[in-house]
Amino acid sequence: MAQNSSGRRRRPNIMITGTPGTGKTTTSSALAEATQLRHINVGDLVKEKKLHDGWDDTLDCYVINEDLVCDELEDMMEQGGNIVDHHGCDFFPERWFDKVVVLQTDNTVLYDRLSRRGYTGQKLSNNIECEIFQILLEEAKESYPEDIVVALRSDSVEDISKNVETLSNWISSWSPVS
Repeated sequence: MAQNSSGRRRRPNIMITGTPGTGKTTTSSALAEATQLRHINVGDLVKEKKLHDGWDDTLDCYVINEDLVCDELEDMMEQGGNIVDHHGCDFFPERWFDKVVVLQTDNTVLYDRLSRRGYTGQKLSNNIECEIFQILLEEAKESYPEDIVVALRSDSVEDISKNVETLSNWISSWSPVS
């Protein structure tokens, strides 16, 4: 099934995931600009289209309705040429992605980034623990074929530039599976 649907796409779909603060949106925006792929920020989409089941006061975020998100994205993903930017990846259909990128950041760098964003208490500690235990890398490896999952370091502007270049090269050499 995965091969047939990716075979119809002319351009690949990429998932960029990682703990909040690892540079997903910065990387996705730069990659979209460099490759003319469509950047889909799932958090923004959830807000704009109200694809949630309310607000979680403890975690200070929307409770995403995964079915509504997948329904909203289905047609775009079938067309291909998308960069999906979200901190979770396990609820998206496996057939959608040709590459799953997990951005990883040093804990002290991440702590500073999240603190600057106003993260405190449980939200801050949960996200740092998530990074320490590589939760999102494990989630990606359990949800997608291991050969399409790659972890990339994202501590600095230089790392992000290097990642965008690496992924741009991958995109330009990508061809649909027949």
